Amino acid sequence: MKTTAYFRKSVMVRRPYLKMEWIAHVLRNPIRTEVQSNGRIRYWGYIAEAGKYLRVVMEPDGETVHNAFFDRSFKP
Repeated sequence: MKTTAYFRKSVMVRRPYLKMEWIAHVLRNPIRTEVQSNGRIRYWGYIAEAGKYLRVVMEPDGETVHNAFFDRSFKP
């Protein structure tokens, strides 16, 4: 899975509890997707192990992970 430098050097440093398999799960099985005004693509999925919804933000290429975090305000 491709990732941005921001993801590797900032996101994973601040959120070391995130698992790449969770991100892959959300990308394979999104509950919702949305394109941002800057072209990035948001994916949401439920992570049963954590009991929370994970938002994964991809670059416009649809292949590179830019950000990931548990979205407390997401309503399915």
